[in-house]
Amino acid sequence: MTAGPLLATTREELSAVLGPHRGAGARVALVPTMGALHDGHESLLRLARERVGDGPVVTSIFVNPLQFAPGEDLDRYPRTLDADLEVCRRQGVDVVFAPSVTEVYPDGDPLVTVDPGLLAAELEGESRPGHFRGVLTVVAKLFGLTRPDLAVFGEKDFQQLVLIRRMSRDLCTGVEVIGAPTVREPDGLALSSRNRFLDSEARARAAVLSRALRAAEEHASYGVEAARDAALRVLEGEPGVDVDYLAIRTPELGHLDETGGHEAAAGRILVAARVGGTRLIDNLALVLGGQAHARPPVGDR
Repeated sequence: MTAGPLLATTREELSAVLGPHRGAGARVALVPTMGALHDGHESLLRLARERVGDGPVVTSIFVNPLQFAPGEDLDRYPRTLDADLEVCRRQGVDVVFAPSVTEVYPDGDPLVTVDPGLLAAELEGESRPGHFRGVLTVVAKLFGLTRPDLAVFGEKDFQQLVLIRRMSRDLCTGVEVIGAPTVREPDGLALSSRNRFLDSEARARAAVLSRALRAAEEHASYGVEAARDAALRVLEGEPGVDVDYLAIRTPELGHLDETGGHEAAAGRILVAARVGGTRLIDNLALVLGGQAHARPPVGDR
């Protein structure tokens, strides 16, 4: 491990510290974050290191204003650079790129942005218009600035992962986009920088999201309808949880029409809810269908 990551705050500094690595032909890994690093981020950093070996691992720490709508939590989003640098040191990160807003957007809001397509208007995009345009625009800029061979993102933000993969393919970036499994607390709650906004009561309630996903998983062999109904029953049984959406899609987040059947198919269940005023998201892979009967036993309905 390195004694400590090199900190770059400008494009020039980033280019200077990465130049020698590129000259040596090393593979470069990028882990984009907004900081407030936790165990989930550490799992991304470890995966990046595994993939590039002795090549440089670059972590960006940047709270991107372009992906926050008016009234969202941009101003209160945690900024913990000193603690984040310690996390990066512990995981052997080589370079931390922590630019200012004016460094990333020197002319203010960019005139040219990345259009994320129709999927960006659904699920998270329906609740947060413009969010994914901001996400893909900043990721495209980070790809251009760091020129990585691969980039690692968490599966917790699954719609974001799908859209970034599609952007990388469609725009021929040459960047391999890797998804890392969601890291969870012992009670199943997905790790998130926003979890720190939960008070003790809301924190206890928040575990209902993962319980609902597991209920869907248990009923998924009976099809989409059975899986969705099982998850809804769990969510509706927890007071103080305001569900934004609950959806079951294909692994690429296309729509599913089938309700069950003999042939098993891969799917993904996604949920968003407000708990104690904090908006949380989660998701889980499912294997849908495959039972001889399309409906679950009567006692499970």
